[in-house]
Amino acid sequence: MKTIKYIVTGILFGIIMTKSEAVSWYRIQEMFRFQSIFMYGIIGSAVITGIVVVALIKRFRLKDSSGNAIAFDAKDKRWKKYLFGGTIFGIGWALTGACPGPVFVLLGQGYTVMIMVIAGALAGTLCYGLFRYRLPE
Repeated sequence: MKTIKYIVTGILFGIIMTKSEAVSWYRIQEMFRFQSIFMYGIIGSAVITGIVVVALIKRFRLKDSSGNAIAFDAKDKRWKKYLFGGTIFGIGWALTGACPGPVFVLLGQGYTVMIMVIAGALAGTLCYGLFRYRLPE
């Protein structure tokens, strides 16, 4: 019964992503070709929402569902790793037409080719885990 809230949240996430067309390969390609502002609007509204929610959490010292204070760690100032990781993420997003969240939505819609994308993402995560300490920072 505890996991039902996660299942319901996942279903709602899938519905919202589908109805907003954020999982549409065509919308994503329009974004990367700078042909439409649609996806930038979705991403921008998510960023603004995140900023507001984090500010409210900090201002009112909100707690998580377990009663622990929500804390935000300072961001690492070494920007090169964020640039490199973001570039890899963006290339993968452009090539597959989907970022990690919508991949599962698309799989749920019956696009079985997304199994390959999920497998590639898991393989990349495994490789990072294995070589993490050998990478330059």
